[in-house]
Amino acid sequence: MGEDKRLAAVVALAQGMAAARTPPESWRAAALGACRALDGGFAALSVWERGMGRLRVLVNVGDRRPDEEEFPEAETYPVHQFPEITEFLHERWAGGGGANAWVETAEGTAAGTPGYFHHRAAALRRRGRGCCVVAPVVLHGRAWGELYVARGVRAPVFGPGDAGFATVLAAVVAAGLAQSERLEEARRLAFTDALTGLANRRAVDVHLEEAVERHRAEGVIVSLVVCDLNGLKHVNDTLGHAVGDRLLERFGSVLSLCGAMVPGALAARLGGDEFCLLAVGPPVDDVVEAAGELCRRAGELEPGEGVACGVASTADAIGEVGDARRLFRLADAAQYRAKALRADRPVVAGREGPGDPVVRLADEPPHLAPAERRRFRGRRP
Repeated sequence: MGEDKRLAAVVALAQGMAAARTPPESWRAAALGACRALDGGFAALSVWERGMGRLRVLVNVGDRRPDEEEFPEAETYPVHQFPEITEFLHERWAGGGGANAWVETAEGTAAGTPGYFHHRAAALRRRGRGCCVVAPVVLHGRAWGELYVARGVRAPVFGPGDAGFATVLAAVVAAGLAQSERLEEARRLAFTDALTGLANRRAVDVHLEEAVERHRAEGVIVSLVVCDLNGLKHVNDTLGHAVGDRLLERFGSVLSLCGAMVPGALAARLGGDEFCLLAVGPPVDDVVEAAGELCRRAGELEPGEGVACGVASTADAIGEVGDARRLFRLADAAQYRAKALRADRPVVAGREGPGDPVVRLADEPPHLAPAERRRFRGRRP
């Protein structure tokens, strides 16, 4: 491949990773870009999981064999079988060498080999491939993983020039991964509550909109739990905000624990002392059970005063849910009702028969005076 074509391939790889919206898309763009740049038939990107002592394959692209999923969930290899990924930093880079790529064949070593080849050679033979080039990916000054590109048995064997080019490609991939990490961290922070580590109001708004659209299109059950931590102001005023923050953190942990009772539920802090759980799909009674457990556990937290908890679900008698705002108003109204009744269990919208007070409160005209709304919330059925 000429210099112009190689430069174009590098640019295409970088652009592909830059255009990716998620880490898996970035991994796939990296592997595909390297595979095309090196005229390979197959490529993979793997990460070194130091704590587990293994290489975990993130993505496989190109001519995949039946046992090679595109995004495998459990394709891992002990690093002792491929020790070059763990040792090149100490033996080569630390001694003044670079994080250079090397070539291996189904028959044994080739250009630039660090001296470990038997497992890779066996893997090439097992999968009907003739040669591979392996390039360590170095991120933030340490070995992150590896870029692997292979060719079929009838294709030309990679040469020293290919190994050098793979080293360049691995550096481009590392830069793309660093950028992807920064973007992912920015996205995470944008949708995460800094104090509790739960999702934030922005995340709830996005997921609730999508959930209600699914309900309208597919009839999927959407349930929302809104809860208010009682007594937080008193804690802040008498014991200090540090104690209040600790109470919020502890309640956030309890919410996360109870949310785990409902598969796929999103636990979030809406702001201040208000939290919520959003469940899409599970039966509403499972959600109410989790909310009941939340009330029980919150009642045991010190120095708190329990929690007021309201539930609204499209599976209950609440009328048509045309948009996310109405479901939120219903859950919020149920929470206000629970607070007014000093209930130690969830109040569920639509379960108090005709003229349900929660549904009436949620659907009251917005111009209703705040004082009237407070009196209404406190009125018993």
